[in-house]
Amino acid sequence: MSMRFDAVIVGAGAAGLFCAGVAAQRGLRVALIDHSEHLAEKIRISGGGRCNFTNLEADKPERFLSEDPRFARHALKTYRPERFIALLRSHGIGWHEKHRGQLFCDDSSERIIDMLRTECDRGGVHWMRPCVVHEVSRIEPLQVEHTADSPHAVPRFALRTDAGELVCASLVVATGGLSIPKIGASDWGFRLARQFGLQVITPRPALVPLTFTAQSWQPFAELSGLALEVELALPERPDAPRFREDLLFTHRGLSGPAILQGSSYWHAGEPIAMDLAPGRDLGRELMIARDGTRQQLGTALSAIVPRRLAQAWLADGEIAQILPATPGMPAVFERRIAELGNRALLALAARFKDWRVHPAGTEGWRKAEVTAGGIATPELDPRTLQAHRVPGLYCIGEVVDVTGWLGGYNFQWAWASAWCAAQALARP
Repeated sequence: MSMRFDAVIVGAGAAGLFCAGVAAQRGLRVALIDHSEHLAEKIRISGGGRCNFTNLEADKPERFLSEDPRFARHALKTYRPERFIALLRSHGIGWHEKHRGQLFCDDSSERIIDMLRTECDRGGVHWMRPCVVHEVSRIEPLQVEHTADSPHAVPRFALRTDAGELVCASLVVATGGLSIPKIGASDWGFRLARQFGLQVITPRPALVPLTFTAQSWQPFAELSGLALEVELALPERPDAPRFREDLLFTHRGLSGPAILQGSSYWHAGEPIAMDLAPGRDLGRELMIARDGTRQQLGTALSAIVPRRLAQAWLADGEIAQILPATPGMPAVFERRIAELGNRALLALAARFKDWRVHPAGTEGWRKAEVTAGGIATPELDPRTLQAHRVPGLYCIGEVVDVTGWLGGYNFQWAWASAWCAAQALARP
């Protein structure tokens, strides 16, 4: 015999948990299904175990990527960060701002998970995990009507699961994307969308470190672990934002907040550009140093970036074209600024302020924090997250083609999209 629900939510991550709790407390009979034994692993590992649960600037749609940048506007304006903060306060969860509007729990991510579980339990959510959904089909024509013994909304979907068959009026897809497969990432949501004829923008890793070929990165591989603040830009994408954040060298390439932010906009084959002296007029500084000191070039640059980086950067082949060596001349790092002409100094400063490198790829899904792409936004109503062509089917969170910046934006999209869908689910 089929179990009957007003709404079945597949995926017990941030979006699914929040949607289930809100919908159930509206009076709907809700089932929450997840294939994993571990609840909300992505919340658990976020922010180094303290969960960067939102950002004070996360109601700004321009800080989200999508084929339709306007799509997320309604949800983000409807459910703002302060509403989720109020929920945390009601549960006695302390939080603090760490950096540029990023909000973290004072103690553990487990507090967020416990809060969401409690909200679900308050509404009487029917938990089904670990439980695999093997098949979903539409009930057409509608065969089941309201009865006194079964006062639920009219079923539209049937699900064949490990726990038996479920029928429901509303089906919510909250299965996330493909990032971090070791904690259970799955393409289930994308496959279901395609099954029902919805377009899916090809998913790709986002907020992910960039890698280089071993040969091209050899001069910088020994800088692994070195970090500094830069301003990153994508010269072939003039509409992409510039990010002034920390850069981290790895043995395979580049990481850190600057790279993670830029990676969401980067496409294969394109260069990235880094200003290694953000906010400084390096050309002017070098000209002044040339006239007033016998300082070496390497020493001057080492006052701006770590010495090891200055040495590796000056030894790079492209820089050698600006300051060609001649027999008997000291290495570029040791050359005195006073010996260099205006043109060479200005060219060197320009390159330092616009250092361009060509990544070979990314670290892939294993290291990506989120998924870019997903269920195409024209398929969904921005106010309810319901599919235009499939009444009763809702898609929320990371499975949708909406990707936020680093720093709590993607969690805020999960809360906001889940809230809008939960308010729209049909009541009996």
